[in-house]
Amino acid sequence: MSRRSPLALALLLAALPACGIALAAPGSRASGDRDATGKGAPEKTAPKPPSLDDLFARLKTTDDAAEGKGIAKLIEQRLDRSGSATVDLLTSRARQAMMSHDFALAAELMDRATALEPRWAEGWNRRATVFWLLSDKGEAVADLQRALVLEPRHFEAWSALGKIYQSMDDDARALAAYRRALAIYPTMGNVKEAVDRLAPSVDGRDL
Repeated sequence: MSRRSPLALALLLAALPACGIALAAPGSRASGDRDATGKGAPEKTAPKPPSLDDLFARLKTTDDAAEGKGIAKLIEQRLDRSGSATVDLLTSRARQAMMSHDFALAAELMDRATALEPRWAEGWNRRATVFWLLSDKGEAVADLQRALVLEPRHFEAWSALGKIYQSMDDDARALAAYRRALAIYPTMGNVKEAVDRLAPSVDGRDL
């Protein structure tokens, strides 16, 4: 087999650009190339995330429990946003205090959080949880009612209100609260079970 000399190979390689041989992969296009219309390739834009109203609408119409749970999680993540770094820090510390069973400290921290952001519905819901753990049902109910004035679609607050009323043997109010939660989140499993238990006695009593 004959071999080309190094000089011959060098001359051959030097001649490639001059001969117009394309070195790019077939079908590839340089970044500055344009399509047949003379326009550049359109830039892909990220899809716009659904609004809170969109999520609540989807939650209300889905009959799939798994999908409902996923949508509910997205809603909870939106409601968790206070809009204040200071309030977020106070809430995080309150959560840590609750995990350590220091409920008095958690209540104090949530007092400060709700004072700084009184229009944050989730703040009142969180403080209601602390009062429930402190066995102060009256304050818990008051805070849940504040949360629901600010965000009437807060299904967790309706569910918690139903639970407190039920613990107070007020089954009629408990059922009404549970039904409000189900109207917003129809596949909310534990609430559906509570309604099924209470409805026969409460509705029968009203006949």
